Amino acid sequence: MIELKKIEDIVESITKVLPAGSSHVTREIRENVRIALDAGFVRMNLVTREEFDAQTLVLQRTREKLEALEKIVASLEGALE
Repeated sequence: MIELKKIEDIVESITKVLPAGSSHVTREIRENVRIALDAGFVRMNLVTREEFDAQTLVLQRTREKLEALEKIVASLEGALE
């Protein structure tokens, strides 16, 4: 899931471009934007950078093991011929 800090940064960026006015309206807009962003990110099923990097590392190790096993199988097949 995306970090709460990132959502707050996006909300802050959006509210900065709003015209100056009532703080009540700005608060309401901030809250609605935060809710909409959070709901959108949940639907997208996003992962954090740390989770992505961890899965990349797992995939890299799996590929290395697969390549090693392919070499073993190839040498065994060569021995059978």
